[in-house]
Amino acid sequence: MFVKEMSRHECNSVVQAGHVARLACCKEGRPYIVPVTYAFTGQCLYGFSMPGQKIDWMRENPHVCLEIEEISGERQWKSVLVFGRYQELPPEGQWHKECMHAWSLLQSRPNWWEPGGLKPGEPEIAAASPHVFFCVVIDEITGRAAFEGDE
Repeated sequence: MFVKEMSRHECNSVVQAGHVARLACCKEGRPYIVPVTYAFTGQCLYGFSMPGQKIDWMRENPHVCLEIEEISGERQWKSVLVFGRYQELPPEGQWHKECMHAWSLLQSRPNWWEPGGLKPGEPEIAAASPHVFFCVVIDEITGRAAFEGDE
């Protein structure tokens, strides 16, 4: 088995093809990692969550990391790390348009609300929703790929 560094283009392809990532955040030196559904636009990843620990932690420390993988077999896989900054997208005020954009991208996927919790209501009542929409502004993206043979 060989492992190689992936180009930015290769990393973007893995992220674009995926829809579930593992989101890592940190508070007071203690890590926390959970699966999240996302949508990718090239400059950021959009996600959402019910209020809770990860949102509290990201509000306190906006530096996060996401891991996205593509597994073709035991000895053939791709793994991408996305380092970035959490930005909450409240449905009202200056972030309204961005929040609605995130909502539209996410809802185009089947069962898009999993594993984030309950399915959100219609966008028209977003201000009353307990869900938190957010984006991760990408600072850096890296990846590795494993494969058999000599490529």
